[in-house]
Amino acid sequence: MVMDRDGILQSEDRQFEVVDVPEWGPGAQVRVSSLSGSERDTFEQSITVRRGMEVSVNLVNARAKLCVLTIVDDEGSRLFADEDVFELGKKNATALNRVFEVAQRLSGLTEDDVKEAVSAFAPDPSEGSSSA
Repeated sequence: MVMDRDGILQSEDRQFEVVDVPEWGPGAQVRVSSLSGSERDTFEQSITVRRGMEVSVNLVNARAKLCVLTIVDDEGSRLFADEDVFELGKKNATALNRVFEVAQRLSGLTEDDVKEAVSAFAPDPSEGSSSA
């Protein structure tokens, strides 16, 4: 079926998965959502650092950043605000990584995607210098 504009915009395409997090308490679980396109761009931008002509990946709190964007309640609303990244980053690394890996998978976000995002922000070497 070929969809029209309204069909695409009205479709419910988010994916969710419940993840067991025993480190946070007996029977503890969180609901993880896939990222929207805008949220993925925000995440990729948050881990990309530009210094002049050099672009690199800053992995400081990368797991917590993705978890903040993807841990949601039953209605799909985020449980954490952007300001919670550092506090969430203090939680057990195994627990965060388990949630992070599910969020990555649901959002189609691989290590290669991160490398691609960094290269997308990198200046084009064929542009050359502006000095003559």
